[in-house]
Amino acid sequence: MGFGTEVLFIFMLGMLILGPKRLHTMLGHIAGAKARFEEVSHAMKSKLAAELDSPGSGKKINSKRLNGRDRGGWR
Repeated sequence: MGFGTEVLFIFMLGMLILGPKRLHTMLGHIAGAKARFEEVSHAMKSKLAAELDSPGSGKKINSKRLNGRDRGGWR
């Protein structure tokens, strides 16, 4: 069973259990929670990078790597 098949199965199960109107509402809540999680995650990474890059910390880091823009991965 591939990834697309699993997603389709979960979607169809949701339609049977919740119905189209409630499923739409639930997906909206899930999307909002995901957006909020990403917002908080980005804020935490930015704050951590700022703290580690501050003059008093004694350690410099590459903030591009911390923010996930460096494709090289963690080393």
